[in-house]
Amino acid sequence: MELQTVDFKADDAAELFVESLRNTGFGVLKNHPIPKELVESIYENWQAFFNSEEKRDFPFSKENQDGYFGPETSEIAKGHKVKDIKEYYHVYPKGRVPAQLEEQIREYYRLANQLAAQLLTWVQENAPKEVSEKFSIDLKDMIKNSEQTLLRILHYPPMTGDEEPGAIRAAAHGDINLLTILPAANEPGLQVLNKDESWLDVPCDFGNLIINIGDMLQETSGGYFPSTIHRVINPTGKASTKSRISLPLFLHPHPEVVLSERYTADEYLNERLRELGVK
Repeated sequence: MELQTVDFKADDAAELFVESLRNTGFGVLKNHPIPKELVESIYENWQAFFNSEEKRDFPFSKENQDGYFGPETSEIAKGHKVKDIKEYYHVYPKGRVPAQLEEQIREYYRLANQLAAQLLTWVQENAPKEVSEKFSIDLKDMIKNSEQTLLRILHYPPMTGDEEPGAIRAAAHGDINLLTILPAANEPGLQVLNKDESWLDVPCDFGNLIINIGDMLQETSGGYFPSTIHRVINPTGKASTKSRISLPLFLHPHPEVVLSERYTADEYLNERLRELGVK
């Protein structure tokens, strides 16, 4: 399995992108419309936020799932027993954001959601008819103005040597949502599980976008689009002294959207949040 980088502006971009998603669960895009400078500035500004004590002024809300999640409340991936080595902040359309960071992060949220609608249209238009007929409404309409779509700013701190045995930055997991849109992080470490059960490094070329399938798209496509297991491994050597910032946008449908005969989006999400221990 290889992760192919697709030129967003190419005539056959949609076809190649969806083919990559189908074969690997991941797609990598270059020459996309999200400015690299915006992402770079977000990384710098949120690094400063995570380095400050101001983050403690925005404790996460169990009810709204927004705000700051410290290492002590970090997720335990499904099937694992040790917390991930990370802290993060959740941004929702109506959620809290530190004032000095708000304008920039809202602009990124807007641009990424705009792109998301196009990518979901690509997925739908390049799926076989018997698969696209399973979608209760158009994929892009599942997320249109959705207040459930989550932007997570992740900070993986430098390694200290005192980490809990078996803990890594993000244990192997699948995402809950339809698609996840992720600018290449400022440090490597993301890996995807190959069909032969080996781990494949995801290219970390700054400026590219990495997109992966979540469990909800797998559910609503009847398994045609596979949700891929991925993880973030601990760095070694000089890299272990560096922080890693990551900016995934998790595309969540409106709560009432019917994913399948088994689930609405709301039922599916709440089941998974309970499994993660954050609800």
